[in-house]
Amino acid sequence: MFMRVPRQAAASRWALLALATVALSLLLARVGVPSAALFAALFVATALALAGLAPEGVPRGATLAAQAVLGVVIGALVRASTLRALAAHAVPVVIVTFITLLVSIGAGLLMGLRRDVDATTGALALTTGGASAVVALAAELGADIRMVAVVQYLRVGFVTATMPLVAAFVFHAAGHPAAAPRPAGLAGLALVAIAAPAGLVLARLTRMPAGPLLAPLIVAAGITLTGRTGGASVPFPIVDLAYAAIGWQAGVRFTRGRLAEIGRALPTALALILLVNVICAGLGVLLAHLAGASDFDGYLATLPGGIYAALAMAIAARTDVTFVLAVHVLRVVLVMFTMPLFARLLRRRAGLSG
Repeated sequence: MFMRVPRQAAASRWALLALATVALSLLLARVGVPSAALFAALFVATALALAGLAPEGVPRGATLAAQAVLGVVIGALVRASTLRALAAHAVPVVIVTFITLLVSIGAGLLMGLRRDVDATTGALALTTGGASAVVALAAELGADIRMVAVVQYLRVGFVTATMPLVAAFVFHAAGHPAAAPRPAGLAGLALVAIAAPAGLVLARLTRMPAGPLLAPLIVAAGITLTGRTGGASVPFPIVDLAYAAIGWQAGVRFTRGRLAEIGRALPTALALILLVNVICAGLGVLLAHLAGASDFDGYLATLPGGIYAALAMAIAARTDVTFVLAVHVLRVVLVMFTMPLFARLLRRRAGLSG
């Protein structure tokens, strides 16, 4: 139970949280950590919460805006070239992608057999694809956002750390200098300004599951597919703000007791993450043979997390980037649309058994 703090003290806490997050984000970005703002926000908010110096909570409006921005980020990835890559090998891509999703959910349900982890939390914690979006969904779907956040970021960190080693020693992939990313520009700002508010209105009107994230995703994808955005993406500062809000939302809820419980569950989570990685690598090789791609392309395409790290590796190795992106986008979209329904099913089953 949070104690009400004076307004001046609350402002000081927010200032401390923001400044510390920016500082750590810059440090993590410098050493190449993906989604640095998200990791930094989670770590800083958790540390301040345990010290009794965190704000009482993240305002509802901020979390809705963050979810909407993440939806736009995903929607902006759904481009005509991506859809053509999917269409060229639709059957094997869809089947293998669905199997990878089932494998991760199955691992999550195994984790949910622990007494300190419910089934919904376990399933979301180990779901592969869109870690930041899954964390954003966790609270809305009745899961423990703290457990989901820690395990998801552990998964992303594990995948990101091991990927270069697997690329070098298993697939013998050579790296090449990559072209500098193109700035988002005004088109990216316009995409956010239009798709995020329109998506939130659509979510309120339709009351779709996980609407604050899914509706902006749909709107952004629709706008992107018209070709009028010129391939623009959401500007990095806006994405970082959204990441920070999601990380703060999870971090400020930590208590020392809950942190200890999560720590006891981490060995199980790490073992399951390793298992999912091995299975997904095997599925990637299978997909490569079915789709006529290289084994390395298949591995990167079915990599259980770290979409931006996978794309960076694909660009550096000069492989089929569009194919890798297409499979990742398909999995993220599947996760966003199926997990809300799956979580409802788990809650209904738990209610009947209880």
